[in-house]
Amino acid sequence: MLVDDHTLFRNGLKTLLEESKHIKVVSEAVNGKDFLTKIRSQKPDVVLLDIAMPVMDGVEAASQALSLYPDLKIITLSMYGDENYYNRMVEAGAKGFILKDSEIDEVEKAIITVNAGRTYFSQELLQSLLEGLKKEDSVEKNALSEREVDVLQHVCRGKSNIEIADEMCLSKRTVEKHRANIMEKTHCKNTASLVIFAVKNHLYEVK
Repeated sequence: MLVDDHTLFRNGLKTLLEESKHIKVVSEAVNGKDFLTKIRSQKPDVVLLDIAMPVMDGVEAASQALSLYPDLKIITLSMYGDENYYNRMVEAGAKGFILKDSEIDEVEKAIITVNAGRTYFSQELLQSLLEGLKKEDSVEKNALSEREVDVLQHVCRGKSNIEIADEMCLSKRTVEKHRANIMEKTHCKNTASLVIFAVKNHLYEVK
């Protein structure tokens, strides 16, 4: 489902996405309120949600939608300058963040990645976030072990627990335990907030 108040952008994105063999656009909405009305009947798997919209913005829309449908996967459509919204969208429960001027291949990759239960951050967006952080103090980081930092970096690359276990020669249960410890130490509530934490504290190198 596409949620954006700019008709031209929405139509263009829909046209490009419908060329994909893996994606079908089932509905569109012009603002957060319109989105909440339509989602009840459409039940999309993934929502591409703009942040700044009239009537109801993306933050409030995401929060309300996820309170009703916790399994809904939301990807935030962002522009440069929207960094102040990222933490709020993460808190609301967004699973992905991509820039509006991304190539369609990246948009498709983000949709497929998030639909598979992972988190997706545009590398350009993370770089933009990192640039902004140079002007402010980084969040005080908790004491993570070397192994936990390794696990965190794999998480930032969008790896699943099974993939991390295979690459680090660990059991899936051990990776899950490390991940739980990382969440507790960093006070992060979800994977997206872990990525933000890692970038802010220079534990993940944006390439």
